[in-house]
Amino acid sequence: MQRLLVALLAAFDAAIAAAVGLAVLLAPLTLLWTLAFGVTADWGALWPLTGTLWEFGHGVPLAVTIPDTLIVALGLPTAAASFAVSITPLAFLLFTLLFAARSGARAAHAGAWLLGALAGSAVFALIATGVALSTGLAAARTSLVLAILLPSAVYLVGAICGGVRVAWEEGDGGLLDRIHDALDAREDWASVPAAIVRGTAIVIVAVTGAAATALAVMIALRGGEVVALFQAARVDVLGLTVMTLGQLVYLPTLIVWVASWIAGPGFAVGAGTAVSPAGTQLGVVPGIPVFGLLPENSSIWMLIIVLVPIAAGAFAGWVVRSRLVWEGTPLGMSQRTVIALGIGAVTAGVAALAAVLASGSMGPGRLAEVGPSPLPFALALGGEALLGAAILLLSPRHRDELAEERTDRWLAEMSAEPLVEEADGIPAPASDAARSPGPASFDDTAPLDDLRGFVIPKRDPSDRLD
Repeated sequence: MQRLLVALLAAFDAAIAAAVGLAVLLAPLTLLWTLAFGVTADWGALWPLTGTLWEFGHGVPLAVTIPDTLIVALGLPTAAASFAVSITPLAFLLFTLLFAARSGARAAHAGAWLLGALAGSAVFALIATGVALSTGLAAARTSLVLAILLPSAVYLVGAICGGVRVAWEEGDGGLLDRIHDALDAREDWASVPAAIVRGTAIVIVAVTGAAATALAVMIALRGGEVVALFQAARVDVLGLTVMTLGQLVYLPTLIVWVASWIAGPGFAVGAGTAVSPAGTQLGVVPGIPVFGLLPENSSIWMLIIVLVPIAAGAFAGWVVRSRLVWEGTPLGMSQRTVIALGIGAVTAGVAALAAVLASGSMGPGRLAEVGPSPLPFALALGGEALLGAAILLLSPRHRDELAEERTDRWLAEMSAEPLVEEADGIPAPASDAARSPGPASFDDTAPLDDLRGFVIPKRDPSDRLD
């Protein structure tokens, strides 16, 4: 019955996650729809638009087709009549991922993390199927297969990560426990996986925080250009609201772009363009207000910014090494090398996945290549994290660390082998347990002449202080 309850609660969590994600889109769209078209608007197109945007927020690319009448009215070339939009607004994806991780952690606390992850993902897949079948826009089409698989995969990854994190620490009585026991059999390697995950998390959080800070600084420095582009758009309050909300949901995507800039490779805003610390090469860019934050030029001295990921890797190595020393875990060179390589490799994998989601096409022609390139971003960030972690993990051991290890080893030997000393030829017992057959008590007393070799010297009455 408990496993059935866990599955039902996980399914309920998945339904809530999907409902909240759809409601976050449907509520403002309803208000904007009312303000724009009034009560006589065609409400039948509201739900298809909401579902299409929800799928797009989970990584499903859009195939946009502009009607011929609009092409003629705007004077656009016929080549711009159809194009793909594949840069994901990561705000929706991160919400689903975090909500799924929370649900997976709850299932792991109940002792059925795998069942909870599968049950929640199955319900989320059913909801995604319903959304994909009931929504469809002629102007923005999505692939039916991707519209079902990608949202379900996002929820499944989040639920498994949240469940494994808790089950690895608390145990699950199944597969993870067997893996944990197999690692514990090799004491020198038991803590390596946890150290790699902990170090990678520190690097990702540090780089993300640095990128968010850099983006905030650019907003403060170049806010005037953003306001000028808003004014140049010549839109009313409704259009201004739509543009602002659209750029807010892309805020995590912009943070990935800035992280790629900090790592060194930078990003592109169209084919043949580059924005990196080594230099900025821009042609004609769209008049989207957020593009006013792009730097007009760069200096070679800006390459010093790559020290930030290296410092993040060094900090991760210091935290991991300090924790291992505190836990008394052996710090062999092989283990520390594997931890450093693991931090670099997993960081590179996370960077590559983020770059894939934050790059792609946002329009016709030159705008088919926008965002960071996954391979250079992954290699740069992973290599910098590896370098920083290796500096702290592979450096010679400090004398305080060695002294602490010697102290721990001495205490372990003292507790394992009794130490026997002799005083005046009388052997001293190793512990209080050898002195009396029964249990010791704080109220026990002993005569002073039974001191086990401890002799009190007698004083001569003549030896007095005058």
